[in-house]
Amino acid sequence: MNKTAVYPGTFDPVTNGHSDLVMRGARMFDHIIVAVADNPEKRPLFSLDERIALAGRALGAVGNVEVVGFSGLLIDFARRRGAEVILRGLRAVSDFEYEFQLASMNRRLEPKLETVFLAPAEQYTFVSASLVKEIARHGGDVSAFVHSETLRALGEKFRQPG
Repeated sequence: MNKTAVYPGTFDPVTNGHSDLVMRGARMFDHIIVAVADNPEKRPLFSLDERIALAGRALGAVGNVEVVGFSGLLIDFARRRGAEVILRGLRAVSDFEYEFQLASMNRRLEPKLETVFLAPAEQYTFVSASLVKEIARHGGDVSAFVHSETLRALGEKFRQPG
């Protein structure tokens, strides 16, 4: 039986923590769809197309992974793509309450869709896209937290004039 999982997120930008979850999820499921959310309310640094491209470059070596953009309800996207599982990451206990609420609502809206939580590898438990952007914005070194293409893109976004 083929199992497809959707790993949704804004991925603004994709981090090594995201990549770690995708790589480990790819061993558990036949197909992983990294679903990059078009969520303008979050005012992302990178456009949807940029986020899709960066995630694609960071995850290109993983054969059973597909990166696509989506808008609207996650459960509708998952249904259209034939996914049975939503893959989510939990970095800390503080993530749990929100993630549990989302999982419960998704299960209520679509009982056939299960949510699976993975904890990131220990070296990524503190890494978030927000922190990466904040460090990069102030000229800090984020090379240990993102793919080289993402590092280059962050440098371009935050290049200081002069």
